[in-house]
Amino acid sequence: MRVVVIGGGFGGLASAARLAKLGHEVTLLERSQSLGGALSWTAEADYRWDSGPSTTLVPAVVRDLFRKSGRPLERELELVPVEVIREHRFTDGTSVRLPGGSRARQKAAFDALGAGLGAAWTAYVDTLGEEWELLRRDYLERPWDPALARRETRNLLEGRESLLHRLRKALPDPRLRLVAGHPLAMDGHDLRRVPAWLGTVSYLEQKFGAWTVPGGLAQLGEALAHRLQTRRVQVLLGTQAEDLVVRAGRAVAVVTAAGEVDADAVVCAVDPRRLPALRAHVSRTRPLTPGAVCYLGLTGEVPDLPAEVVLHGDVPLVLRTGGTAPPGGTAWTVHGRVPASGDLVAALAGHGLDVRRQVAVRVDRTPAQLLEQWGGSPLGVAWQGRGTVRRRLGPRTPVPGVYAAGAHATPGSGLPFVGLSAALVAQAIGPA
Repeated sequence: MRVVVIGGGFGGLASAARLAKLGHEVTLLERSQSLGGALSWTAEADYRWDSGPSTTLVPAVVRDLFRKSGRPLERELELVPVEVIREHRFTDGTSVRLPGGSRARQKAAFDALGAGLGAAWTAYVDTLGEEWELLRRDYLERPWDPALARRETRNLLEGRESLLHRLRKALPDPRLRLVAGHPLAMDGHDLRRVPAWLGTVSYLEQKFGAWTVPGGLAQLGEALAHRLQTRRVQVLLGTQAEDLVVRAGRAVAVVTAAGEVDADAVVCAVDPRRLPALRAHVSRTRPLTPGAVCYLGLTGEVPDLPAEVVLHGDVPLVLRTGGTAPPGGTAWTVHGRVPASGDLVAALAGHGLDVRRQVAVRVDRTPAQLLEQWGGSPLGVAWQGRGTVRRRLGPRTPVPGVYAAGAHATPGSGLPFVGLSAALVAQAIGPA
């Protein structure tokens, strides 16, 4: 079967690798001149930073991808756990370092923040384990079919409870609510519209921890690009998919400026709004826009910080300390949703981390620039209540012969979930 994959981000790379291993003739179309999307590098002078994510959860997703598409991950890359997932600093001067992969260590960390808080936190996370198992078996690891799903899973996905409501019930201290809601709030979601079961991210952090590749997670994108070569996937860079050709009610080709690319099946691994044939089917969803990013190359001594620090406040910031730098230098990345006229480095100084005199290299990216660079948002669509589950596409779509993977598809954004979306597409299409 001839399969055309649209998009060279993580979702497209993972889909192409899996489908090629299943025996399909795969062509991947990427509008830019490089693969990886947000899973790539930003470099300036002798400094280099992960352009997008620097860690991932549920490492089994990545390991399964490499095993199901060729050589095991361990023969390509070293995936290592991050001891502290992130440090949260609050406006009252207190802070907590959130360890990963250990219920006991998380309990101890929150008990150090305040008496009884460890028990409150672990009790909250414990309730999410059962929900994760339901989601994993019925929603994440096989294409959704209400007729096959357990009643408990259907009730969970159709439930009206919001994450904000659950956090207010389960966590008496507002600092714990900030920690639990952070992964979704920082992406720009309104926790009043996020289903309560999305709190399972906290369970994943406690159960499996966060993982990275020494030297930068973007190496994962490079390894997948090389995997496509070994699987003989035809990669067409600088080739933007403009629309689908639908005949007799089925997609038969992809339209590009250079002509039509014939297909027996098409995988949309970009924002479906970019394709007129799919746009109407996602009209009730809203894409999330990333915040601004500032990549900093610093000189001299800087504070000794964990891989990620969350600075809570009126303008919350995320500081990531990974990256490569020349001798005597340090690479930092600052993320934030500051006003258009705001300055991330000045905002960082306002949180007590003033490195303005040590900046040797600075690369700023506005939200609009990031969207142009990546060809869309890696954050997927905004949660607008329980209906978002039904309004997202994937793995199948209403157009026969068209499938959806990536951040905008089921089950959503974040490397583990995008990786799962590619696995779902491979299941839906099946072997050649």
